[in-house]
Amino acid sequence: MTTAHIAVAGAGLIGKRHVQAMAQAAGAQLAAIVDPMPATADYAARLGVPHFSTLGAMISAGVAGGVILATPNQLHVEGALACVRAGLPVLVEKPLATDVGEAQALVEAAEAAGVPLATGHHRRHNPLIAAAKAMIVAGEIGTPVSVHSMFWLMKPDEYFDISWRREPGAGPVFVNLIHDIDLLRHLVGEVAAVQAAQSNAVRGNAVEETAVITLEFANGALGTANVSDTIPAPWSWELTTGENPAYPKTSEACYLIGGTHGALELPSGKLWHYTGKRSWWEPLSTRIASHASGDPLVLQIEQFARVIGTGEAPLVSGREGLRTLAVIEAIKTAARLGRRVTLQE
Repeated sequence: MTTAHIAVAGAGLIGKRHVQAMAQAAGAQLAAIVDPMPATADYAARLGVPHFSTLGAMISAGVAGGVILATPNQLHVEGALACVRAGLPVLVEKPLATDVGEAQALVEAAEAAGVPLATGHHRRHNPLIAAAKAMIVAGEIGTPVSVHSMFWLMKPDEYFDISWRREPGAGPVFVNLIHDIDLLRHLVGEVAAVQAAQSNAVRGNAVEETAVITLEFANGALGTANVSDTIPAPWSWELTTGENPAYPKTSEACYLIGGTHGALELPSGKLWHYTGKRSWWEPLSTRIASHASGDPLVLQIEQFARVIGTGEAPLVSGREGLRTLAVIEAIKTAARLGRRVTLQE
């Protein structure tokens, strides 16, 4: 496979993480940095790549074969459509958009043009998720019955110095829980209905800082998700997996997935089950499934490079990103209206 030359648009926290990951990814090379902030010109110079203030200027220069779009959420659709019109495969950081209708239009435009559109739900590239999915498909927990996900951590005050993080389209439901919902869809099944409540009582920003959600899956399983970015606590994907070295790792669980024959803890991969009769009077056994190692951001870029170079289908397509976004929008609607919302709505 030839090397895929990939531009990164957006030089914020996640954009720089993509740049770092690309330096380790086989088959991919950083082609350019796109960001309107003048300081990013020096950043690009240190990396030895050209800097462009606008996506249009980079596209016109013809320096990249694909784009990773890591701009603020509100700019995702505009930037992705520019890539689609130029015939450039694009990996859009989650959420695909801040509105399901706009995301639908983007997905349909990319499909009509035959341009690969990927969604940056990088956790699906994590080998431990592949191992967990294989266990569930193999029936090791039996029929899924109930699930729970936790996202409790403390974002520091300076995180909110960037204005878009305080505005609609940001908030931990859009920015963080969307990853958890995507994995629950992947591991358990499609979500049919939700109920939710949210609060901004601590910071008073225009977006929530805490939300509690109930999930009804199409296969009959039920679930809960609890999210807050204003609690000092160890229960979140960020702090339990060690996936991103910026976060201090804990040894706690953030997902519990229970079925008729066992229960699975993630990210440890510990399976709780009975070796004989299933009864609360019997001792439970445990085992931990082995899995390969690998940085999911690096693996995501390597897969995106294959999408560009060989035509491989994205592991997480734009349409998959749309389905996850639809659940998030249903959650926001349910919290606003104070009632159960179905995905058909």
